[in-house]
Amino acid sequence: MNIEVTRINEEISRNPENYVLSANEDYLYRIRKIVDDIILHQNERPVIVLAGPSGSGKTTTALTIGKILTESGHRTHTISMDNYFCSLTEEEKRLSVLGKMDLESPVRVDKDLLNDHIQKIGRGETVGIPKYNFGTSSREPDSVPLHRQHGELVIFEGIHALNPDVITVPDSQICKIYVSVRTRITCGDIILHPSKIRLMRRMIRDSKFRQRSLRDTMNMFASVEQGENKYIMPYKYRSDYDVDTFVPYELSLYRDSLLEKLREMNDVPELADVTEVMANLLPVDNEIVPVNSMVREFVGDGEFN
Repeated sequence: MNIEVTRINEEISRNPENYVLSANEDYLYRIRKIVDDIILHQNERPVIVLAGPSGSGKTTTALTIGKILTESGHRTHTISMDNYFCSLTEEEKRLSVLGKMDLESPVRVDKDLLNDHIQKIGRGETVGIPKYNFGTSSREPDSVPLHRQHGELVIFEGIHALNPDVITVPDSQICKIYVSVRTRITCGDIILHPSKIRLMRRMIRDSKFRQRSLRDTMNMFASVEQGENKYIMPYKYRSDYDVDTFVPYELSLYRDSLLEKLREMNDVPELADVTEVMANLLPVDNEIVPVNSMVREFVGDGEFN
């Protein structure tokens, strides 16, 4: 799907509040349709796995699915697959500091424990959900007990959730969801690729929550894309449901926070298209964006922040 900058500006000029609320409701409507189908298959597929690349909005989408399921009378537990990372050895920590270790590789996942837990959860057995400490790069000794009651569902969210070498449980026992940006923005001759939209999301998030400059985020862009193309994109075809998380007003929301900083980075040719698109968009005020908007994952002050 393509959407033109002129169309976005027309909607913002006409009625920004209505445009924001309408776009937000469209996202929720599409999630509700998926939830309706999940409920139909809850007995044979009580475990949901959800994958997506960096900046895809998978965390908010997973939590939104869980909230809607709970409101429908189906209590839901959402678990990050990051908790199933294997602890790093001292040598691996040293290599990591030197940038000589692939921290996104699927071999980092303790897939035996993960698949054992998925199967036990499906059978209604009690498991101890591990907790990974990124500060120490190790799994903590304590775990959180989880016992799925009849009618409850469990969501596992992570970048490797669709990789059949990581999740080896039969497809008939799990519901698979892929989340990403699929929409392209057009502005004259420019067609802004979805990966650039996810980059804008990461720039906003990293600046606000991780004290990381736009340039630092941009410097990571190539390696992040390489990892996504290697570990995530090849398996998106396996999903039962696809969610395009693009929100039509989102770049207008980011505009005032990013535009001047982007202009200061005119030495980075990969950002020329982003800067041009942002410069041609009308801004949207943060105050009119609902707390349950998907983009709150990146700008903050949201329902799940």
